[in-house]
Amino acid sequence: MTTDPAALAWLKDNHDRLVGDLGALVQVPSISTDGDHQPQIEQTAALTCEQMRRAGLQNVAVLRTGDSNPYAYGEWLGAPGKPTVFLYAHHDVQPVNDVGEAKWQSDPWTLTRRDGRLYGRGAADDKGAITAQLGAVSAYLQTKGTLPVNVKMLVEGEEEVGSSNLLGFFNEHKERIQSDAIVVCDTGNLETGLPSITYSLRGIVAAVVEVQSARTPVHSGVAGGVLADAALALDVILSRLYWKNGRVPIPHFYDKVRPLTDAERKAVRALPGGEETWRSDCGVLPGVRLALQEGVDPNEQTWRLPAVTIIAQEASSIKNASNQVLPKASAIVSCRIVPDQDPAEVFAQLQKVLTDDPPWGVRVTVKDGGAVKWWMTDPTGPAFEAATTAMRDAYGKGPASIGCGGSIGFVGPLAELFGGAPALLFGIDDPRSNPHAPNESLDEADWRNLMRSLAHLFANLAELPGGRVK
Repeated sequence: MTTDPAALAWLKDNHDRLVGDLGALVQVPSISTDGDHQPQIEQTAALTCEQMRRAGLQNVAVLRTGDSNPYAYGEWLGAPGKPTVFLYAHHDVQPVNDVGEAKWQSDPWTLTRRDGRLYGRGAADDKGAITAQLGAVSAYLQTKGTLPVNVKMLVEGEEEVGSSNLLGFFNEHKERIQSDAIVVCDTGNLETGLPSITYSLRGIVAAVVEVQSARTPVHSGVAGGVLADAALALDVILSRLYWKNGRVPIPHFYDKVRPLTDAERKAVRALPGGEETWRSDCGVLPGVRLALQEGVDPNEQTWRLPAVTIIAQEASSIKNASNQVLPKASAIVSCRIVPDQDPAEVFAQLQKVLTDDPPWGVRVTVKDGGAVKWWMTDPTGPAFEAATTAMRDAYGKGPASIGCGGSIGFVGPLAELFGGAPALLFGIDDPRSNPHAPNESLDEADWRNLMRSLAHLFANLAELPGGRVK
């Protein structure tokens, strides 16, 4: 089935309406990270359901599992014998935060068009995906009254807080959501104008480090130089993770890291985005070196090599600082892991390096902060060929096959639940998108092409012989 010209024309003619739909979603501050916006999370789930119905999906409902935030669900199953595509997105967002010199240039809860981009909290992560997926669905149902494939669409409400209920939801609703292929629009494009399919994701191993030297703080004029400073002890311990420009100095950390094949390394190094691009995109200050290993491409470093980051550190409030020797200090260490590292082994390696031979004999505890397994797939086969052709037809150039330094923990388990279904991760943001940060945005032209890509994908999957996607 060739992509229906009427569907593509509908996307073009109704683009401003789709921008309005995204604007309505962005307007709801559905922040899931602070516990203070539950009414807004309920509101955005209901609004997503309303937009699903308007697109033409059926059996639309707000679903839950246990005490989860609401999921919006809709389906269209009127294509017997054709593949069923599972569309995933999420409607919860991060809080608004102005940090340092970075400030919002427009109201984060009002979708604002500026210089070819659409600005607003959630525009890229991930409300733009909701509208893009519903746009492709609408393009067919509003013109032909039918889709080339069957569609099941789930929009989650707690992705930004770790999706702790998602796998339970999948198992509880396994029969309802069973599908042949998975489509997720929550990853990036390498640069604007260049579509990208992500085939690997790093995982996470988190550890909470706590140091204690005494039961109570003591005036620094009384005990300074006598009492072990817990904050300084913590810093000494954390300094053991400093890798300069080599490997992270954790024994056995790299033992199971799967090396790139020669073909993969060649492909990575042929991609755009050298050191100057990274420095510019990340706002690196003049004179500050990048921390990557010498001789390693930045993409290889972030896609296929592990990393360690201190994401939080606490001993006392600067605002309420007092002349005291502090008895307690803590930090959260986040490790990004890659194929074929084992999360439990990585935690044990991290725990050992942080607890051995503590400064002044302070008490050090390292607690498990949770883990997400890495994911990697072979980006070949009928479904990936259909996706590649779809992107080429939409963007005018073929996609780059890329990795991602971030994590989407459900992709691997859901693919297994569906019997090895191919997972197609379409890029929606780009290096300027700033998800989770001030001035989050979408490139409007790429967003248009994402919708066109999905419309082409539906048609291409419908043409697969016998509906076989793998």
